[in-house]
Amino acid sequence: MYLAPYFQADQDIVTITPEQGSAFAKQVANDFNPLHDADSRRFCVPGDLLFALNLAWYGLSQRMSFDYTGMVGKGVELVFPPTGPAEDAFDICDRQGKAYLSISREGEVTQDMDLIEAFTRAYVAFSGQSFPHILVPLMQKHQVMIHPDKPMVIYENMAFDFDRLDAEKLGLKLGESALEMKGKRGLVRINFDIVDGERRIGSGYKTMVLSSLRPYEQSGVDKLIERYEAAKNAYRH
Repeated sequence: MYLAPYFQADQDIVTITPEQGSAFAKQVANDFNPLHDADSRRFCVPGDLLFALNLAWYGLSQRMSFDYTGMVGKGVELVFPPTGPAEDAFDICDRQGKAYLSISREGEVTQDMDLIEAFTRAYVAFSGQSFPHILVPLMQKHQVMIHPDKPMVIYENMAFDFDRLDAEKLGLKLGESALEMKGKRGLVRINFDIVDGERRIGSGYKTMVLSSLRPYEQSGVDKLIERYEAAKNAYRH
C-alpha cells in the first residue's frame, strides 16, 4: 500500500507519529501548514491522511462524508472498527472513546485499490492547494486574514458523490469557493468536480474553519506566503 510509510497498525489500532504525519503532508499533499510540522507544539495529523487511510481500509463508496470532530495529536492511538457494507455510519475514536472522525457512506462500494489510490491522490493534491491559491484570494475579497504568526486553518468536513465508480483518467477540478464570516471565525467552502478525463462523473466539497480573523493587511499576508514558500523550499532542498 502506498500509505505504508505514513502509519503503523496493530490489528485495528492505528498510530501515526509526527514524523509520519508531517512526511505525508509534505510528500503527498504538498501541504506545508505549520500544524503538520513534526516539531510543532500544536502538531496534528493531517486530515487528508485520515481520509486516505479510511478509503484504503474500508473502500470507496459512491457517496461519503467525513466530519472532523477532533485534532489527532502526538501519541494518539486510533481504533479502526471492523465494518461491513451494510454499516452506513461509524466513528474513528481513540482507546478512550473520543471521536476524531465521523464517516457516513451510501451507494455502491468498490475495493479497487488502483481507483481508490487515484481518487485519493487527486483529492489530496487538490486539497493541499488550499493555501495560498484559494484562501488568499478569499481573504482579500472579504478584507480579513488569519493571524500571520499563529495561523489556524482547521479542516472541518468534506463530502463527495460519484455518479459512477469507474474511471480511467480520474481527476478533480476546482469549482466555486466561498467564505462565510462568523465574528472572528470564518467558514470556507471549496467545491470541486470529479472528472474522468473531460467528463464530469461526480462532485464534492471541503470546508475549513479560519480562526482569529483580523482586518486584512497586505504585509501580513505577504509574510504568511513568504513563510509558507520558505518552508516548502527548505524541505525540497
